[in-house]
Amino acid sequence: MQVLFDQTAERGTYLSWLMSGLCWTLLLWFVSGVLAFAIGITVGAARTVRYLPLRIAARLYVQVFRNVPLLVQVFLWYFVLPEVIPTAWGNSIKQIAPPWASFYPAVAGLGLYTASRIAEQVRAGINSLSEGQRKAADALGLTAFQTYLLILLPQALRITIPTLTSEALGLLKNTSVALTIGLLEITARAEQINEFTFRTFDAFASATVLYLLIALVLHQVAFQVERMFQIPGTSQNTTFRK
Repeated sequence: MQVLFDQTAERGTYLSWLMSGLCWTLLLWFVSGVLAFAIGITVGAARTVRYLPLRIAARLYVQVFRNVPLLVQVFLWYFVLPEVIPTAWGNSIKQIAPPWASFYPAVAGLGLYTASRIAEQVRAGINSLSEGQRKAADALGLTAFQTYLLILLPQALRITIPTLTSEALGLLKNTSVALTIGLLEITARAEQINEFTFRTFDAFASATVLYLLIALVLHQVAFQVERMFQIPGTSQNTTFRK
């Protein structure tokens, strides 16, 4: 790993390159995650409502974004979108300065793809609840929005915490696709270090260690959250964890 402390042509070290990549990876993961969970919870709830057109629209979203490869979606947002929207808007997008020109399409691709996966887990969590809870909410005069917000979603999210943890970790690993559109995240920086030094093992081993450390921290945080919101009467020892 000594190569990380060598000087670059930019008067820095290769370690500083890797730390810059780490910052972009974490920022991309966080922004994409917020977008994915917001859309995923909304779409997942919409898949279980009684209003048929809304259920169909939510299902269509899931089928489209879950079944198109993530890399293709990122390319569509980066290369195709500016060409198919009105010219003035497309030119505005093309004039966005790097690295933000790569960051925003990566957020869109990662966020919408991950949201489709989260939606299915939220749907499964809601469907696992007894129908009697909806009927009780109806008897109390709660609106559909209140029923989901106050009764169904809080329970469904507690049930699906382990699988949502897996999605958060999967999103972290998927951020590496952003290198294909020019965002210098961890993997892209490791590739740069390899190209400048020809120390392939050192470059990618360092990136691997960074990914592993971040994943372990996220896993531990998620474990504590799961314990905090564990449904009474269930055992941690029987909780399924990927």
